[in-house]
Amino acid sequence: MRRTLVPLTLAAAATLGACSQALKFSKDDSATVLAQQTITAPNPADPGPYKVLRLYYGSGNDKQRREFRDSVTYKTKPVDVSPYAQIQPEQAADRKDFWGFDLKQAPLNARVWYPDGPGPFPLVLVVHGNHTPEDYSDPGYDYLGELLASRGFILASLDENWINGALRGENDGRAWVMLKHLENWKRWNDSTGGPFSHKVDMGRIALMGHSRGGEAAAVAAAFNTLPYYPDDAKQKFNFRFAIKGVVAIAPVDGQYTPAARPTPLANVNYLLLHGSHDGDVSTAVGMRQYERVAFTDGQPHFKAFYFMYRANHGQWNTVWQNKDNGPRSGRSLDLRTLVPIEDQRRMGKLVISAFLEATLHGKSEYLPMFRDHRTAGQWLPKTMYTTRFQESGFRTLADYEGDVDLTTGTLGVTLAGDSLSTWKENVIPFRGRGTDDQKTNAVWLGWNNRIAGPDTMKFGRPARYTITLADSLVRAWKVTDSAAVYLSIALTKDKPGPRQPPRDTTKRDTSKAAVAARAKAAKDSAARVPKPPKPNPAADTLPIDFTLELEDADGHVARTPMSRYGPVRRPLEAHIYRRAGRDEQRFQNLFEIVPQTYVVPLADFGAAGGFQPSRIRAIRLVFDRTPLGTVIMDDVGLNPGTDKKYLAARLTP
Repeated sequence: MRRTLVPLTLAAAATLGACSQALKFSKDDSATVLAQQTITAPNPADPGPYKVLRLYYGSGNDKQRREFRDSVTYKTKPVDVSPYAQIQPEQAADRKDFWGFDLKQAPLNARVWYPDGPGPFPLVLVVHGNHTPEDYSDPGYDYLGELLASRGFILASLDENWINGALRGENDGRAWVMLKHLENWKRWNDSTGGPFSHKVDMGRIALMGHSRGGEAAAVAAAFNTLPYYPDDAKQKFNFRFAIKGVVAIAPVDGQYTPAARPTPLANVNYLLLHGSHDGDVSTAVGMRQYERVAFTDGQPHFKAFYFMYRANHGQWNTVWQNKDNGPRSGRSLDLRTLVPIEDQRRMGKLVISAFLEATLHGKSEYLPMFRDHRTAGQWLPKTMYTTRFQESGFRTLADYEGDVDLTTGTLGVTLAGDSLSTWKENVIPFRGRGTDDQKTNAVWLGWNNRIAGPDTMKFGRPARYTITLADSLVRAWKVTDSAAVYLSIALTKDKPGPRQPPRDTTKRDTSKAAVAARAKAAKDSAARVPKPPKPNPAADTLPIDFTLELEDADGHVARTPMSRYGPVRRPLEAHIYRRAGRDEQRFQNLFEIVPQTYVVPLADFGAAGGFQPSRIRAIRLVFDRTPLGTVIMDDVGLNPGTDKKYLAARLTP
């Protein structure tokens, strides 16, 4: 039965209002961070030159969906999804009574937006996630269909509402159905008649999904390369479609694990979107799949992540809107915290369109906005973004996996710390409850340059952390002047205490007079210790920065503030519940740790103090611009030769 929204009584509304917490946001720096625009290509969120046409395909006899009964251009045969999705017998009867079919006769229904032109056009399939089954989700990507079709893509929004509801562990079924849709598309393209005859470029395909559909899109791309279903070899696969990219919008992860392992994914472009105020998938678990995307075939690929502050789960879909917890979401979620719906969808159109233009149309002029989102500052809605990026040319120097030695990176790289308060390696936690984590390790670097004692303004040498490369590695990688350093860094709220003064190693006078004199001096010093300062609520809003140093084999050093290559922010807090204190009860952190990727072209340092980029020897973080703090760093590496379009579009000082 379709759920309806029951109006609140005045008394209930008053009760809710009384326990609602005050609005709390991190300080918005978008006016500065997004103040520039260096990409000169047309805005990918603007409509393209093609007239948009629409049609439906499906079973032709759908009991509940009139469009898939009376308006289909192509009639499709049902498929048996029962090997991949199971349902309890007591639910099966009710479902069959409502839908008119069971999982052994599942329909292949979709609504399609396509360009009016000769083609062939790249094909994109999008699939929704779990939602009230009778509140049909597939129309919710109409804004993407209209845009992408006008720009020369075919977009099919798949109907998988019949698999929604109380099922669990069914994302392999959602994925398999996506591939069965592609079989139909191949047949229509190969046919001699019909609107898609020889108009579909089956060599350029992307899969896109939202929520459970986001995981399903990645699983489908993995299934596409396999000869058998990983959990049962009786189910043979023979897909092998030319899937070039996967888009995951606020995906789940791990609801399906092939052969009891996390889903691997290789040699496709991958885009992840997630919002800080997601009231459904409230932890950005898609970062685990992002980490698992590997590039092994020597071809150009990239993966990117846009984390949007104040975006939620449902506003990516025009049916779901802002009701992440169903029609009564406003009773538990604080909907006042969200970005406007039109801003969230405008961001989705921009980033997804740019990704597909780069992936399926080969328009690399849009790649800079994934390496550094500030290059698209005028296009992005004004809120804060944290972005991650990696490409197939990336070579790892330190990913903090594989051993427990703090001093070793990869391939002979050495790591060293100096005057650090914290230096450890550990797994990155999620904001969620319990022990759930990102399944990837990083290094924690904490510093406090103040020397403990009565003189509160006495500072020691700034703490530093150094990654040293062997000359042989630089030569083997053929590092050029167009190379770039990659670092992914997130701040935490940890504030180490001041460092202890250097130990006096000289021989001490142990005579009674000397001991008495030292005791009196200590007492006098203690009397002069100032009272601790009162807590300053504004202290956590002060800018954070540090210096990036690069050193070449001849000892020439070039320096720059880290903030030159992107915002260095304190954690972005997200209070998503109405009730005061509920966020603290629900989450182990009030923020998600999302390391920001900084791409630092070595060409920017070529004229600084004789530094020679092609002879780079060391990368050093010097914590000299902020007195204390803690960062988490992962995925330090080099791209030996970054493309010229990025170098042209990067922000310059």
